[in-house]
Amino acid sequence: MSAKIRLQRHGSKKRPFYFIVVADSRAPRDGKFIQKLGTYNPLTVPATIQLDRQKALEWLNKGATPTDTVRRILSFKGVLYLKHLLRGVGLGLFDDATAMEKFTKWSAEHEAQVKRRQEEAQRQKRARRMQGGGRRPQQPKAEGNGGGEG
Repeated sequence: MSAKIRLQRHGSKKRPFYFIVVADSRAPRDGKFIQKLGTYNPLTVPATIQLDRQKALEWLNKGATPTDTVRRILSFKGVLYLKHLLRGVGLGLFDDATAMEKFTKWSAEHEAQVKRRQEEAQRQKRARRMQGGGRRPQQPKAEGNGGGEG
């Protein structure tokens, strides 16, 4: 049995919401799964991702293969970077403390960047509301008697 880390779709039509799950590769997309690792909501700006890093790391170390989208999510959350650092510890390139120090530094920088993106998105949303609230601007009326002067 080969395990895959993949998305399981929930939500109504045109309103997707996903669970990040570990499932047998032969199981249907929305069918039976082994363990739920988190959630992914692509409709928010930026997308909301809640993930249990430890469980995801355990499954990666057991040999579960993530799908392309889940690989991007794991990379975004730092799970793949943490796996890379722990492999370096296993090879003796550096110790555990150094690996955790590198990861916490990366994590702090990443969180600051995400916060900046959220603030920028909110600023743009407010600016769009102030410009016209989604209405079309009115066209100036042409002068004249309104009839065709042929």
